Amino acid sequence: MVRSFEEWWATVPEELKAKARKGDEDNKVLLNQVNYVLLHLHLQGKHDTKPSHEELKDWLHSGQVDVMRQIKK
Repeated sequence: MVRSFEEWWATVPEELKAKARKGDEDNKVLLNQVNYVLLHLHLQGKHDTKPSHEELKDWLHSGQVDVMRQIKK
């Protein structure tokens, strides 16, 4: 079963989420912010909390996570 981004995000420690999203809380999560969290989870040895390849792909393809910020003109 593939978790939604929000389901996975709820499992991420609050302080890590805050560091990754600082100053950008009002916008949709960016891939770079997810990568920041993934790197820190990896460095902490929390491999079981990282999302699967299928989950990441689903989040990107379904628009749950943005690849880049679009500036409105």
